[in-house]
Amino acid sequence: MDERSSGSWSQCLHAIQQKIQGQSFETWFAPITARQFTSEQAVLEVPDSFFADWLEENYIGLIKATIYEVFAWHPRITFAVDETPPVKHAPSFIPEAPPHSTSSTPPLRVFSPESQPVQPVFPLNPRYRFDNFVVGESNEVSFSAAMVTAESPGQTAFNPLVLYGGVGLGKTHILQAIGAYCIEIGTAQRVVYVTAEKFLTDYLDGINRGTTSNFYQTYRQADVLLVDDIQFYVKTEGCQREFIHTFNALYQADKQIIISSDRPPSHLKGFEDRLISRFQWGLVTNIEAPDLSTRIEILMQKAEEMGISLVQEIASFLAERINTNIRELEGALKRLVAFTKLQGYPLTIETVRKTLLSPPQKTKPTVSIESIQKAAANFFEIPLEKLVGATRKQDVTTARHVSMYLSKSLTGAPLKTIGLQFGNRDHSTVIHACRRVESKISTDSTFEHLVSQLQDHIVG
Repeated sequence: MDERSSGSWSQCLHAIQQKIQGQSFETWFAPITARQFTSEQAVLEVPDSFFADWLEENYIGLIKATIYEVFAWHPRITFAVDETPPVKHAPSFIPEAPPHSTSSTPPLRVFSPESQPVQPVFPLNPRYRFDNFVVGESNEVSFSAAMVTAESPGQTAFNPLVLYGGVGLGKTHILQAIGAYCIEIGTAQRVVYVTAEKFLTDYLDGINRGTTSNFYQTYRQADVLLVDDIQFYVKTEGCQREFIHTFNALYQADKQIIISSDRPPSHLKGFEDRLISRFQWGLVTNIEAPDLSTRIEILMQKAEEMGISLVQEIASFLAERINTNIRELEGALKRLVAFTKLQGYPLTIETVRKTLLSPPQKTKPTVSIESIQKAAANFFEIPLEKLVGATRKQDVTTARHVSMYLSKSLTGAPLKTIGLQFGNRDHSTVIHACRRVESKISTDSTFEHLVSQLQDHIVG
């Protein structure tokens, strides 16, 4: 690095410092030096490839604009990785490579367990075990695959193992049961169960706090990584790249990956093809809604766990009326038991018939952010690309706000996920949109009726 390059880049750093928050500058710009800095070429030295990826994705526009502002230059900007990165930054990413590639790949650096003990991201729920999971025709294949995987994690053809199905059908139960069984029989020591949203949060926290080494220590050195609700993973290029790198590191080390989703990998929207293909390397299996006999067995077992004597007739009555998912079955049983105890009624079929007077429930179609966007575009007669685009015309903005509001209320998706599917908007934009809609609903009956009409159209 020559003094002229250093001095020129220092002028740009000073200008950038005036434009962004102090913490962001200290994290992302203070460590950068210039190997070369001319009107034709700017080679900026950064601590590692992760750092370079983040700058390329989030700050390249700012860098280009600042260089032009200070020198009126349009150089070609490249990032070079420092051969001796600072300790606080993460080790370099493992380059993209085919599974079990024999190509020359830098090994993942291992940190001392004594100095950085691996901790589970989430504690496993002791209620979720194999021995209390009711197996039926709807989930038999998934359960068998889960058992085989837990007995020999990373050593079977089921890597990754992808379990998909609707809400409340037992995906989380099986995922955590795999982790618990691995620990119980000693086939794995480092078991990490995490939701997709938590994985993302830890990744971003590591960036912001300069503790990405802790993130790698937890996730890339897991013996078994269990990721729940992958459909809620934020789908920016940088976030998907990190998941791919984590996937590669574990897969190439013969570690086990298990993923759950509300739909098969081929139907996941917004994911890169190379990530979808990885999900399909192993076994993809469906968990369907339980049939009547399985629902009855589930109710009998739940009652036993609650210490309640439930006769077959009552279990059959409930199972016939609730055919949606296990969660609703258990909820109905708990409400029934609570009602009879509070009112002092006996738990008989006559009492159940008197208290459950609503018609049998029907399975509702799955509502997604994508389906809400399409329905709103048709309802408001606005092209879908405008609904999720940047235009601020009043009619489009109103439709967009209503769509965000319904996405939050009908899907339960994280605000970050909703914002990103509406043109990479920040979660604060989603909050603002929801508040605007809620406020207008409370004061404008016509608008309230309009939102209600759209919601009815979406949920059928």
